[in-house]
Amino acid sequence: MTDDLLDRPTVHALLADGTTVCIRPALPGDREQLQGFYEEMSPDNLRLRFFAASRRSAAMAAERACARPHPGYRALLAEADGRVIGIAEYDTGGERDGAEISIAVADGLHHRGVGTLLVEHLVSAARAEGITTFTAEALSENHEVLRLFADLGLRTPLRFEGPEVRCTVHLDEDDTYLSAVEARGRAADVASLVPLLRPAVVAVAGAGRTPGSVGRAILHHLHSGGYTGRLFAVNPGVTSVLGVPSHPSVAALPRTPDLVIVAVPAAAVPSVADECGRAGVRALVVVTAGLDHQQARALLTACRAYGMRLVGPNCLGVAHTEPGLSLDATFAAEHPRPGTAGVAVQSGGVGIALLDGLSRLGIGVSSFASLGDKYDVSGNDMLQWWESDGRTDLALLHLESFGNPRAFSRTARRVTRRIPVLTVDAGRTDAGRRAAASHTAAAATRTMTRSALFTQAGITVTRSVGELLETAALFHSQPLPDGSRVAIVTNAGGAGVLTADACAEAGLSLPPFTPAAIDELLAVLPDGAAIGNPIDATAAVSEAQLTECVDRLTGFSGIDAVIVALVPTAVAAATGDDLVRAVTAAPGRRTRPVLAVRLEQDRSVRLLPAADGSTVPSYAEPQAAARALAHAADRAAWLARPVGAVPGLDDIETARARTVVAEYLAAHPDGGWLDPGTCADLLACYSVPQIPWAWAVTEDEAVLAAERLRGFDGRVVMKAHWPGLLHKSRQRAIHLDLRGDVQVRAAFRDLETRFAGLMTGVVLQPLAARGTELFAGVVQDEVFGPLVLFGLGGTATDVLADHAARLAPLTDRDVHELITAPRCAPLLLGAGGHAAADLEGLEQLLLRLSRMAVDLPQLAEADFNPVLATPGGATVLDARLRLLPRCPQDPYLRRLR
Repeated sequence: MTDDLLDRPTVHALLADGTTVCIRPALPGDREQLQGFYEEMSPDNLRLRFFAASRRSAAMAAERACARPHPGYRALLAEADGRVIGIAEYDTGGERDGAEISIAVADGLHHRGVGTLLVEHLVSAARAEGITTFTAEALSENHEVLRLFADLGLRTPLRFEGPEVRCTVHLDEDDTYLSAVEARGRAADVASLVPLLRPAVVAVAGAGRTPGSVGRAILHHLHSGGYTGRLFAVNPGVTSVLGVPSHPSVAALPRTPDLVIVAVPAAAVPSVADECGRAGVRALVVVTAGLDHQQARALLTACRAYGMRLVGPNCLGVAHTEPGLSLDATFAAEHPRPGTAGVAVQSGGVGIALLDGLSRLGIGVSSFASLGDKYDVSGNDMLQWWESDGRTDLALLHLESFGNPRAFSRTARRVTRRIPVLTVDAGRTDAGRRAAASHTAAAATRTMTRSALFTQAGITVTRSVGELLETAALFHSQPLPDGSRVAIVTNAGGAGVLTADACAEAGLSLPPFTPAAIDELLAVLPDGAAIGNPIDATAAVSEAQLTECVDRLTGFSGIDAVIVALVPTAVAAATGDDLVRAVTAAPGRRTRPVLAVRLEQDRSVRLLPAADGSTVPSYAEPQAAARALAHAADRAAWLARPVGAVPGLDDIETARARTVVAEYLAAHPDGGWLDPGTCADLLACYSVPQIPWAWAVTEDEAVLAAERLRGFDGRVVMKAHWPGLLHKSRQRAIHLDLRGDVQVRAAFRDLETRFAGLMTGVVLQPLAARGTELFAGVVQDEVFGPLVLFGLGGTATDVLADHAARLAPLTDRDVHELITAPRCAPLLLGAGGHAAADLEGLEQLLLRLSRMAVDLPQLAEADFNPVLATPGGATVLDARLRLLPRCPQDPYLRRLR
């Protein structure tokens, strides 16, 4: 741990008020500045820190913090505007799993979260070093530090000893701590976005006289859209643009902007950003595209150095339609309609389509952010804003990439409990499965990884912008169904059949009506009506009859939603009936969702106004209505499920596992596939059940090993081994059902002959009992983290590709869904005459696999194939593990991208 501390990267993070600080290790060159930091502290602050107002103690503390790093000691500084504003340090004093901690914050900067942020970063660093507890000595009158420890979200028992208090902080990472960190991060994040989305002063840099320029278009939108704050243009060549005052530079503006829209050539972006930072600007939207690597780095450096939040570059802009603000800093064709949908996109084209669609539907937009290349502000930031703004009731996302998927997943799981979150699954295709050696890596496609993220987070996934808008229309206008049971009523049999087919294809069910329900419906419909499902009310149905029919259907206990499929007829025209009014009649008294399908409709989806001010969605195609309703049913089912928790596990030896990994990587710096012995040792650290086995390198050793193993069954299996061998069946590197010494010797000689120069030995195992062969594995995705896969195993695993996946850490809910999602799941439940498998044993195996992947970021791949599932348990028959030299990353640590 000597030079590692010096190499630890500098990070930036948000304080409680939304301002940015730099968190970095203390270095030898910081001694003078750090001593000045202590000397500027008041006598009272010094006394609370050192138990005496001693300048000598301050000098010694600065010397210690800036000495060359040594094992067991770490000091982190918080910097703002180039000066130290806080320090936190721990020292193990030679102990293995405990350390003393101390914190100091500059005068005048208390209650802004400086100390808490530093401690969070120290906690993360200490966990990576195997430290499990912090202790701190404080004066009992030091209420601020005691409150800091109490509010961390960690177990912090106190022991009072006269005027002093001894605090013990247990560094267990559980949901309570993560939720506390999230709450602090959410408050800081929302505060940091206020200058971006609720600016009092806005300037557009690059707004010129040339018609058609992006800067001029954005200035026009701000001006014509009724922005209520102060508005300026920045252009050295003019004094006014579109009637808006223009000044030669940001520094020359009469008021410092909260937000600057940057629409200058790429080469000028870094200097404009630096100028904005020096002037005290708090947020930038950079619409400019085409920045090279150096320009991009300079832009982000300026934003971090001066604490500015950044949207873009290469984006469409931002909008916030809050009454009394009317901020439209985009160059879309039209102003967004005020409303309740939050929108965040990476593609400007998709953003324009969504703004237009939401405005046309009448849903409108609460706030909009075109994230572009997403250097800073992300979908995660926008979710937290919408969660807190009090206006947004629907969130629409188009994200092509994820900076921190695990943090995004936790945020989305929380937000989706309150408002629907919908997305277009952009970039879902692969050029087939990526080239990979193991079953696990081959199965872990980009589609599967993104699907796992969205499924676990409860996000509604659509495949196109059109489907996104169709689903948003239903979510915005109708209650969620209690299930997937649909009743269809139509005035034309053909339309009803098309709608029924669409519902079946979308996974919805069309239950038959009870005799009592049939009688009730026949009583209100015209003669000749056919009461099936769909219900053919015939062209003779009147508006009043159809209204009564829909009302009755929404009241039936066996129906969750109603689709009314209509076609225009001369009969209705002759009688003056408007059948559409039957759909929109008093929807407030209908507690179940009602949708219309109108085959003659000119747009894919419309929202029909009802008399009570609500709306009903109407679709041009039955497939669109069925898809939207299926999404609504899925959301209702997700909300009805209990929130999962990561279960605690017994018999876990994380420290020993890390030692096994460290020893292997010390001997193999480039990593690799583990030999059978090391593989078994690592699995034993997590109590993963393995079939008994033995290792042999000679024919005689194989015979002796077989004799020992025959006590289980009398028959053995022999598997060749050499580094890099993954698919033994394909290579015919396995012999089954060996009986007696003669067969064992013959099998060994065969393998030795065919794989001469490759084989380093053989693994022998007793022949396993009959059961269901399954597959379980993990692949560490560099962006998404560990992905756990499960499905049908054996030689069929690659051919049938019957797999499901979830991102680790698995909750009890995740592991249940993982087991029941593959097509082979009925076999585990006893279908087809099979004996039911030990599901609890399977869940335990997957939870232990998940825990191993979370504990060990160096675990690049784990491949258990087959896993034998029987009524008596789940056992790994063959395991392959691959390690790579990777540093641990804390996905939940508060830091900016």
